[in-house]
Amino acid sequence: MEKFSIRRAVRGEEGIVLALLRELADYEKLLGKFHITAEVIARDYFCAQPLLHCDLAFEGGTPVGCATWYWTYHSFAARRGVFLEDLFVRPDTRGKGYGKALLSHLARTALENGGGQVEWEVLDWNQPSIEFYEGIGAKRQGGWHTYRLEGDALKKMGS
Repeated sequence: MEKFSIRRAVRGEEGIVLALLRELADYEKLLGKFHITAEVIARDYFCAQPLLHCDLAFEGGTPVGCATWYWTYHSFAARRGVFLEDLFVRPDTRGKGYGKALLSHLARTALENGGGQVEWEVLDWNQPSIEFYEGIGAKRQGGWHTYRLEGDALKKMGS
Protein backbone atom coordinates (compact mmCIF):
# COMPACT_ATOMS: atom_id res chain seq x y z
CA MET A 1 0.00 0.00 0.00
CA GLU A 2 1.24 3.45 -0.88
CA LYS A 3 1.74 6.13 1.77
CA PHE A 4 -1.51 7.76 2.92
CA SER A 5 -1.69 11.41 3.99
CA ILE A 6 -4.22 14.14 4.74
CA ARG A 7 -3.66 17.85 4.39
CA ARG A 8 -5.58 21.07 3.80
CA ALA A 9 -6.25 21.92 0.18
CA VAL A 10 -4.39 24.98 -1.08
CA ARG A 11 -4.90 27.56 -3.81
CA GLY A 12 -4.13 25.94 -7.14
CA GLU A 13 -5.93 22.71 -6.22
CA GLU A 14 -9.38 23.94 -7.19
CA GLY A 15 -9.53 21.31 -9.95
CA ILE A 16 -8.85 18.45 -7.52
CA VAL A 17 -11.52 19.68 -5.11
CA LEU A 18 -13.98 20.16 -7.97
CA ALA A 19 -13.36 16.67 -9.37
CA LEU A 20 -13.85 14.98 -5.99
CA LEU A 21 -17.02 16.93 -5.23
CA ARG A 22 -18.41 16.13 -8.69
CA GLU A 23 -17.78 12.42 -8.09
CA LEU A 24 -19.60 12.72 -4.75
CA ALA A 25 -22.56 14.50 -6.39
CA ASP A 26 -22.72 11.73 -8.99
CA TYR A 27 -22.67 9.05 -6.26
CA GLU A 28 -25.43 10.85 -4.35
CA LYS A 29 -27.50 11.27 -7.53
CA LEU A 30 -27.33 15.06 -7.15
CA LEU A 31 -25.57 16.15 -10.34
CA GLY A 32 -28.66 18.21 -11.22
CA LYS A 33 -27.95 20.39 -8.18
CA PHE A 34 -24.18 20.54 -8.77
CA HIS A 35 -23.29 24.14 -9.62
CA ILE A 36 -19.91 24.69 -7.98
CA THR A 37 -17.02 25.78 -10.19
CA ALA A 38 -13.28 26.15 -9.74
CA GLU A 39 -13.84 29.91 -9.49
CA VAL A 40 -16.31 29.46 -6.62
CA ILE A 41 -13.86 27.14 -4.84
CA ALA A 42 -11.08 29.72 -5.23
CA ARG A 43 -13.36 32.48 -3.92
CA ASP A 44 -14.93 30.63 -0.97
CA TYR A 45 -12.30 28.10 0.12
CA PHE A 46 -9.09 30.07 -0.39
CA CYS A 47 -10.01 33.63 0.63
CA ALA A 48 -8.64 35.47 3.68
CA GLN A 49 -11.47 34.13 5.87
CA PRO A 50 -12.59 30.89 4.20
CA LEU A 51 -16.28 30.08 4.27
CA LEU A 52 -15.44 26.40 3.93
CA HIS A 53 -12.34 24.27 4.41
CA CYS A 54 -11.31 21.24 2.40
CA ASP A 55 -8.97 18.56 3.64
CA LEU A 56 -7.64 16.23 0.96
CA ALA A 57 -6.66 12.59 1.37
CA PHE A 58 -3.85 11.20 -0.77
CA GLU A 59 -2.59 7.71 -1.48
CA GLY A 60 0.94 8.43 -2.57
CA GLY A 61 0.52 11.51 -4.74
CA THR A 62 -2.98 10.59 -5.93
CA PRO A 63 -6.02 12.34 -4.40
CA VAL A 64 -8.41 9.67 -3.11
CA GLY A 65 -10.86 11.63 -0.97
CA CYS A 66 -11.86 14.83 0.71
CA ALA A 67 -13.73 16.34 3.61
CA THR A 68 -15.27 19.79 3.28
CA TRP A 69 -16.24 21.43 6.53
CA TYR A 70 -16.80 24.66 8.42
CA TRP A 71 -16.88 25.90 11.98
CA THR A 72 -20.18 26.14 13.83
CA TYR A 73 -20.98 27.54 17.25
CA HIS A 74 -23.39 26.08 19.77
CA SER A 75 -24.56 28.92 21.97
CA PHE A 76 -26.15 26.81 24.74
CA ALA A 77 -23.01 24.69 25.07
CA ALA A 78 -20.75 27.74 24.58
CA ARG A 79 -18.41 25.87 22.27
CA ARG A 80 -17.52 25.57 18.65
CA GLY A 81 -17.86 22.51 16.50
CA VAL A 82 -17.15 21.20 13.04
CA PHE A 83 -19.93 20.70 10.53
CA LEU A 84 -18.85 18.16 7.95
CA GLU A 85 -20.49 19.22 4.70
CA ASP A 86 -19.01 16.53 2.45
CA LEU A 87 -17.07 13.33 3.04
CA PHE A 88 -15.97 11.36 -0.01
CA VAL A 89 -13.56 8.56 -0.72
CA ARG A 90 -13.20 7.35 -4.29
CA PRO A 91 -14.86 3.93 -4.75
CA ASP A 92 -11.68 2.16 -5.86
CA THR A 93 -9.94 3.11 -2.59
CA ARG A 94 -12.78 2.41 -0.16
CA GLY A 95 -12.27 -0.20 2.52
CA LYS A 96 -8.74 0.96 3.33
CA GLY A 97 -9.72 3.13 6.31
CA TYR A 98 -9.45 6.46 4.48
CA GLY A 99 -12.93 7.65 5.42
CA LYS A 100 -12.29 6.83 9.06
CA ALA A 101 -8.92 8.61 8.83
CA LEU A 102 -10.60 11.75 7.44
CA LEU A 103 -13.14 11.71 10.29
CA SER A 104 -10.37 11.14 12.83
CA HIS A 105 -8.50 14.09 11.34
CA LEU A 106 -11.60 16.29 11.73
CA ALA A 107 -12.13 15.11 15.30
CA ARG A 108 -8.54 16.12 16.11
CA THR A 109 -9.08 19.47 14.39
CA ALA A 110 -12.18 20.10 16.52
CA LEU A 111 -10.48 19.06 19.77
CA GLU A 112 -7.28 21.03 19.09
CA ASN A 113 -9.40 24.16 18.58
CA GLY A 114 -11.67 23.82 21.61
CA GLY A 115 -14.45 22.11 19.71
CA GLY A 116 -16.90 19.72 21.26
CA GLN A 117 -18.34 17.82 18.29
CA VAL A 118 -18.28 16.94 14.63
CA GLU A 119 -21.73 16.83 13.01
CA TRP A 120 -23.00 15.92 9.55
CA GLU A 121 -26.02 14.74 7.62
CA VAL A 122 -26.45 11.56 5.60
CA LEU A 123 -29.02 10.76 2.93
CA ASP A 124 -31.63 8.35 4.29
CA TRP A 125 -31.09 5.85 1.45
CA ASN A 126 -27.31 5.67 1.91
CA GLN A 127 -27.20 2.52 4.03
CA PRO A 128 -23.46 1.82 3.51
CA SER A 129 -22.60 5.25 4.93
CA ILE A 130 -25.12 4.92 7.77
CA GLU A 131 -23.58 1.58 8.75
CA PHE A 132 -20.08 3.06 8.54
CA TYR A 133 -20.99 6.05 10.74
CA GLU A 134 -22.80 3.96 13.32
CA GLY A 135 -19.90 1.49 13.27
CA ILE A 136 -17.48 4.18 14.46
CA GLY A 137 -19.81 5.21 17.28
CA ALA A 138 -21.64 8.14 15.69
CA LYS A 139 -25.21 8.53 16.92
CA ARG A 140 -28.17 9.67 14.87
CA GLN A 141 -29.64 12.79 16.44
CA GLY A 142 -33.31 12.49 17.28
CA GLY A 143 -35.88 15.13 18.01
CA TRP A 144 -34.76 17.49 15.26
CA HIS A 145 -35.81 17.83 11.63
CA THR A 146 -33.71 19.56 9.03
CA TYR A 147 -35.51 22.34 7.15
CA ARG A 148 -34.35 24.37 4.20
CA LEU A 149 -35.71 27.65 2.89
CA GLU A 150 -34.73 28.05 -0.77
CA GLY A 151 -35.92 29.03 -4.24
CA ASP A 152 -39.20 30.94 -4.46
CA ALA A 153 -39.90 30.48 -0.75
CA LEU A 154 -36.53 32.10 0.08
CA LYS A 155 -37.23 34.99 -2.30
CA LYS A 156 -40.69 35.49 -0.81
CA MET A 157 -39.33 35.45 2.76
CA GLY A 158 -36.52 37.81 1.80
CA SER A 159 -38.71 40.41 0.13
